[in-house]
Amino acid sequence: MVKEADVTWRSKYQSAIESGELTAKFSADGSRILRWYIDFRHKLLHVHKELSAPELFMLQHKIDSLMEQWDERADEQHRKLKVFASKYQAEQYTAEATVRIEGLHRILNHTLAVNDRVNWNALKDHSSYDGPMTFQRPMPQRKKHVEPKFTPPDISFFDKLFGRAKRRIADAQARFERERSDWHTIEQRETGKLNQSIANWTAEKAEFEATAQRQRREFLETQAEANQRVDALVANVANGDPQAVIEHATLVLDASDYSEMYEKSYEIEYAPDAKTLMLEYQLPSPDDLPTVKSVRFVAATGELKDTHISEKEQKANYDSVCYQICLRTIHELFEADESDNLQNVLFNGISTFVDRTTGRDTTSCIMSILVNREDFLRIDLSRVDPKACFKNLKGVSASSLAALAPIPPVMVLNKEDRRFIDPRMVVDTLDTAMNLASMDWEDFEHLVRELFEKEFASRGGEVKVTQSSNDGGVDAVAFDPDPITGGKIVIQAKRYTRTVGVAAVRDLYGTMQHEGASRGVLITTADYGPDAHKFAAGKPITLFTGANLLHLLQRHGYNAKIDLREARKELNLRDYSARQ
Repeated sequence: MVKEADVTWRSKYQSAIESGELTAKFSADGSRILRWYIDFRHKLLHVHKELSAPELFMLQHKIDSLMEQWDERADEQHRKLKVFASKYQAEQYTAEATVRIEGLHRILNHTLAVNDRVNWNALKDHSSYDGPMTFQRPMPQRKKHVEPKFTPPDISFFDKLFGRAKRRIADAQARFERERSDWHTIEQRETGKLNQSIANWTAEKAEFEATAQRQRREFLETQAEANQRVDALVANVANGDPQAVIEHATLVLDASDYSEMYEKSYEIEYAPDAKTLMLEYQLPSPDDLPTVKSVRFVAATGELKDTHISEKEQKANYDSVCYQICLRTIHELFEADESDNLQNVLFNGISTFVDRTTGRDTTSCIMSILVNREDFLRIDLSRVDPKACFKNLKGVSASSLAALAPIPPVMVLNKEDRRFIDPRMVVDTLDTAMNLASMDWEDFEHLVRELFEKEFASRGGEVKVTQSSNDGGVDAVAFDPDPITGGKIVIQAKRYTRTVGVAAVRDLYGTMQHEGASRGVLITTADYGPDAHKFAAGKPITLFTGANLLHLLQRHGYNAKIDLREARKELNLRDYSARQ
């Protein structure tokens, strides 16, 4: 078993699986996590998959399902590698190949036989707490020593005759007193040890029971919170919340079972005003589809030899598969939409393939359709020809999808970062009288952007400023082209008059993970507390103090000042005036 933060995965082929880091996408204000991401690569199967979910328990569910699927595929691969070439095996492979080829024509009908609605109850955790609740070590005990008893000595006739009786009795009494004193000392010592052992045992037992109760309580609380989040998602989907609608569609498409044909991948956007779900769907490559028609055993060589379907049949199968996937996906989304959030669905079918003319990987949109719910639900999918149905719904594609000819999609998903805005020139307005600690915070963000743009200019870098939000989000993004030290750098500017605490550094680190940045820079007009420096240690984070900022300005020929005391007075007066 391997563990990454709060998710785990088990596989019979653990050594063949590589995982990326568990990352989180934060909200614009950095106060909450919108989505978790992690990717896996199977070295034996040569497949890669990125998983994502809004909650860790949902991500864990997806990880478990993926590991189970990959284990089954790896088992099958090992089985085939170990199988001896024989006529029986050839017949078996032929039967399997026939099933796979025939399965290509049942893709659409498969979805008609299942309920595509999300089983919300299955997403909830109904397990019982299975942690230890009983302290196993028994209470310490000891065996008591027998208390000595006085035994009178035997007095003989001569003892009496010579007057030795009293002395013998006194000696016996003294010996008894010594033995009893020793016994009493041992009993006290052993009792003390026992009492200490019992006290330690009682404390350990109490600590164990308190810990067990706390862990059980935390389990139940976490379980309840996770289940409440499922209920909240259900409610948000019913209310038409855009992010919830997208997450609901993700759950529907993730549950769609294509067996081992290909790895699903897609991107989703939702336009709530028009109730339109826009989907960019990664279609299988022609090379992903089975082509083996039969397998025969060659006795002379002891080998198994494949016979493939014709190139014409391969192209026809590819066209059929893509049209079926398109109609099936739209059907699944509409059928699962119990809250009437979808009036239209856009399906852009994307294919990634090797361009035989250049030998390079190429990605193109080869089919596109925008379909209305009412028009689609009037269709009897069990009786249609998928290609004719697609064309009748005004879908756009080349005459043959197998040609992989790119077409202009009906609509295009907007993947640009809408946060970036036009820059504002600030640095040339600086002079020695300008107190950076009291300047307008939007001007301060533009100043930081402009300053870093000058810093990166010598190596062809680019710095973009984002929408001002004053909420701790990304203030600027730098793109450093240096192949060794470069990459994406997120920059946050804090025009503070007090010491910056560790929370701001944690927010920056979370933003770096969400943005996929290689480095983060936090710039303030003040200084940082010890916890902030401690958290940043060992991480790709640079903490710029006010002194560092002034030094960087001077390096580029600009002068200003930072007076925190003066800024506090000025900002308080400014805030007070604004309230009048």
